[in-house]
Amino acid sequence: MRETRTTEFKETITNTFLKTVSAFSNYDGGEIFFGIDDVGNIKGLSNAKQACVDIENKINDSITPQPDYTLELQNNDRTIKLTVKSGMQKPYLYKSKAYKRNDTATIEVDTLELSRLILDGKNIRFEELPCNDQELTFDVLYQELKESIQIETFNQDTLKTLNLYNNTGGYNNAAGILADSNHFPGIDIVKFGENISIIQKRVTFDHVSALTVYEKTLEVFRDYYQYEEIQGADRKKVEIIPEAAFREAIANALIHRVWDVESQIRISMFNDRIEIISPGGLPAGITEEEYLSGKLSVLRNRNLANVFYRLGFVEIFGTGILRIKQLYEEGVKQPEFEVSENTIKITLPVFEKDLNLSEDERMVYQILSKTMLKSISEIAPYVQFGKSKTTQLLKDMEEKGVVKIEGRGRGTKYVIK
Repeated sequence: MRETRTTEFKETITNTFLKTVSAFSNYDGGEIFFGIDDVGNIKGLSNAKQACVDIENKINDSITPQPDYTLELQNNDRTIKLTVKSGMQKPYLYKSKAYKRNDTATIEVDTLELSRLILDGKNIRFEELPCNDQELTFDVLYQELKESIQIETFNQDTLKTLNLYNNTGGYNNAAGILADSNHFPGIDIVKFGENISIIQKRVTFDHVSALTVYEKTLEVFRDYYQYEEIQGADRKKVEIIPEAAFREAIANALIHRVWDVESQIRISMFNDRIEIISPGGLPAGITEEEYLSGKLSVLRNRNLANVFYRLGFVEIFGTGILRIKQLYEEGVKQPEFEVSENTIKITLPVFEKDLNLSEDERMVYQILSKTMLKSISEIAPYVQFGKSKTTQLLKDMEEKGVVKIEGRGRGTKYVIK
C-alpha cells in the first residue's frame, strides 16, 4: 500500500489526523491507517483497542458537525483502519477551519472553496443563487427557443419553467449566464501558426450570453477546420476535425465549468489539433474513470444544461465524452482527456481515417505525427524493435501511401503524407 488522495498512514496518534478527517468528510471520503509508517510498513500500536477509544473521542470532540466514520482493528489488533465517508452537512470543520486533500497532503481550503462547501452542504448550486444583476434581457435565448422548439410566447413564466427565475430571488446566476449582456467570463481563442510564436488570430467572447459564446466559437472553428471541395457540379464540405466532436466539447465546457471564478475557457487551435481547457475539475461524486467511461454523469450546472438540451446543443446528459470517442472510432489518432483538480482538458486531433496499419506501423505513425520530419535514429528510441525493422515498416507505409521518404543515406527523413 501507499499513500494516495484517499489513503493516509499514521504511525502514531496525534491531532494532525483530524485535519484529514475534515478533508475526507468534505470531499470524497477516505481511509486513515494507524500503526503504519509513511511508506506502508506495519509498526503496530501498543494498545490498539484503547487507541480506538482515543481516536473516537478526538473526532467527536474536535470535528463539527459530527462526521460519518467507522473504526476497525486489523493485523491481529496491531493497527487501526479509520474509514471516513463523504458527509452531507458540509463544511466539516476542525478548529473552525475546513480542509481538503492535495494529492497526499492535507491543506486548508481557501475562501472560495469554503463558500462552495457551504453551498454544497445546503444542496445549493452557484447557478441557483440570485444574480447580482437583475436588469437582464433575453433576446438571444428567445430567438434560439423560437427556432428550436417554435416557442411563440416568451415571458417571465417561460423563465420560471426553465428554472431561471423565481418570485423570491428573481433572476438566478444561470439566467445571468444566458442573458444578452452579463458580467460572466466566456471563451478565449488563440489560433497558432506553425508554432506557438506565430499567432494568426486572437479573440475573446465574454460578457454576453453563453449561447452567443457557443455560436461565435463555432464560427471561428469553421474558418480554420472546414473547407469546400468542388466535385463536378457539386460542392462537398470537408471537416478537418469533426464539427460534432467540437460542438460536444464546447457545450460540455460551458455546462460543466465552474462559473464562480473569473477565468475564461481557453481554446488553443493548432494545425494538427485543438485543445480545450475549462475551469473546474470534476464535480464531487464522480471519479475520473466514471467521467471518461460515461458510466456516471454529475451535472454541476443542471439548469444551464437543461437549456442547452432543450435547444439541441447537447443530445443526452452525460454522453458527451462517449459521443466524442464514437466520432473518432475510425480515426488513427484518438481524442485525449486530462483531468486535474482545477481543470478539464480535451484534445481533438485532426481526423485521419485508419489506413489498415499494423500495430507496429501504427506505433511508428504516432511517433511521426508529433513532428514534421524524422530520421530512423530519431524514431528508433521510441519503438521496441531495431532500425532494420523500422526501416522496413516505413518502406511498407510508403507503398501504402501513408509516408513520404525524403533525402538519401544518412540524410533520409520520413514524413506523413
